[in-house]
Amino acid sequence: MKNGDIVELNIEKLSNLGYGIAKHEGQVVFVENACPEDVVKAKVTKVTKTWANAEVVEIVTPSSHRVEPFCSMSKVCGGCQLQFVDYDYQLVLKKQIVEDAIKSIGGLDIEIKDTIASPSIREYRHKIQYPISQTKVSKRILAGYFKQKTHEIVNIKHCPIQPQICDEVIDFIRNKAFDFSISGFNEKKHTGDLRHVVLRVSAATGKILVVLVVNATKSFDRLKDFANAIYSEFKEVSGVCVNFNSKKTNVILSPNTELLVGKDFVKERILDKTFRIGANTFFQINPKSAENIFGFIKNYISKNFENPSVLDAYAGITSIGICLSDVASKVVSVEECKQSVELAQETCEKNEVKNVELHNMDAAKFFEKELKTKKRRFDCVILDPPRKGCTKESLDYAYSLSKGKIIYVSCNPATLARDLKYLCEKGCSVEYIQPFDMFCHTYHVESVAVININ
Repeated sequence: MKNGDIVELNIEKLSNLGYGIAKHEGQVVFVENACPEDVVKAKVTKVTKTWANAEVVEIVTPSSHRVEPFCSMSKVCGGCQLQFVDYDYQLVLKKQIVEDAIKSIGGLDIEIKDTIASPSIREYRHKIQYPISQTKVSKRILAGYFKQKTHEIVNIKHCPIQPQICDEVIDFIRNKAFDFSISGFNEKKHTGDLRHVVLRVSAATGKILVVLVVNATKSFDRLKDFANAIYSEFKEVSGVCVNFNSKKTNVILSPNTELLVGKDFVKERILDKTFRIGANTFFQINPKSAENIFGFIKNYISKNFENPSVLDAYAGITSIGICLSDVASKVVSVEECKQSVELAQETCEKNEVKNVELHNMDAAKFFEKELKTKKRRFDCVILDPPRKGCTKESLDYAYSLSKGKIIYVSCNPATLARDLKYLCEKGCSVEYIQPFDMFCHTYHVESVAVININ
């Protein structure tokens, strides 16, 4: 098998990156846009000693789980990878992705529950991040997601996985930027004004926080005028912020955000608690699915503990910890982002939550401080790290700080498997893993692992 060969393949399952997996002459082949049970003819695009990549050129026999995508842009936009797979089967595939990671990376035999569906599978995405560019000749502003495996922007007028109002706000920005002499960003030359538009939409109130990410270090009058125009046009817009990002980086938001008009937050409602979400705040993009996850953790803790002490690490705006405050004697929260901790403090005050203790620190440093000075231990430790997972040092500390359970919330099955393997080598056991669909129509899956400290 070599580059350019056309081979017929039977797709057996899905990889953790959403590729169909087949075998040809004993070699594993990863196939784009392929569904398990498909029989396809595919063009080989890359060959190594142990595996190959290929792309579908013809579907010989379609899988019974293939459906027509509901978005007309699905074949060119890189936002959704699995719209051609029926939703119930997407849930099955996500469970299999978790199982495969746990077995192949972790070498563990753990019960994986069936994936819990998202309450909504359209208009579920409440954080939108569109890169912005500009055409060379007509100078039209382009806004949308990148085409798969490129930095070419697909100019999206309608996206059915986000609230419709987002399309209207983006379209206004796209069409009116020229009136305020706001230019789109040129990534190659690192020139132009507007790099990204980020929208945070509240599922509870319908309000929108608009964040204009600019290639600058300070605000300017035409940007302020543009922000006021956006704010005046839409009653749904609670405020418009500017985020200054002039560095040559793929990171969308810098830590430096300034309010231009209105309020610098939106409110979200989860399990009878009201949260404030700012421009730089981490919060789940699918609030209804997040409520499923928080409710699952709360129910588990209330059934297994009586007035427990809880450590909420990598806490963001302490959304999990605040939701647990009703069933805990005390929640200790640690988060390194200062703005998130400030918003968590406001949330506690607004919700009259008095048993949450907030710390603005790096998690590992806080863990070390707790063990060396206060010497507290907790009935349950909640870990909700970023995609890269936890360091061994942090896992050691979490193990030492917990008297009974660790509940690990993960958005990456591979790093979850790695971290669970390490904890099991220390003597822990995993009760089970519960997957949740947070990111419908993508290969991403959220998981909650319940870990026993033996």
